[in-house]
Amino acid sequence: MKPGMLLLWLMPLLPPQVQATQADQIKASHAWIRLLPANLPAAGYVTLDNQGSSAATLVSARSAFYASVMLHQSATDTTGSSSMRMLDRLTVPAHGEVSLAPAGYHLMLQEATHPFKPGETIDITLDFADGSHLRVPFSVRPANAPD
Repeated sequence: MKPGMLLLWLMPLLPPQVQATQADQIKASHAWIRLLPANLPAAGYVTLDNQGSSAATLVSARSAFYASVMLHQSATDTTGSSSMRMLDRLTVPAHGEVSLAPAGYHLMLQEATHPFKPGETIDITLDFADGSHLRVPFSVRPANAPD
């Protein structure tokens, strides 16, 4: 048998190459929710550190504790006017990080299933462009909590 033929014959016996998903590349830290009074939407913040060699693209988020979780960006223009817009994706560069923080990127959390209290933990699942998911525990903080 020729050497090349032997390799082709043995290929099915070799373990498959496992490629890391986008969610596998991401380390989430400093995840918290700013709880607002009454039935106002809350905001979720987290730092996403991409430890992989390719970009990871966040395309959505969801939680069993909120009817709606949307990715938003707040900005202030040169006149001091503030605005907020919904994003359909957020790319975390390879070996880089993106912070979802007050006055910038954030998760807009609407229609909570029940009232939450500071100190509770709420799970939010981050969905990436390759179909992978990352469940992140967010701690609930009062509206006047420091960033």
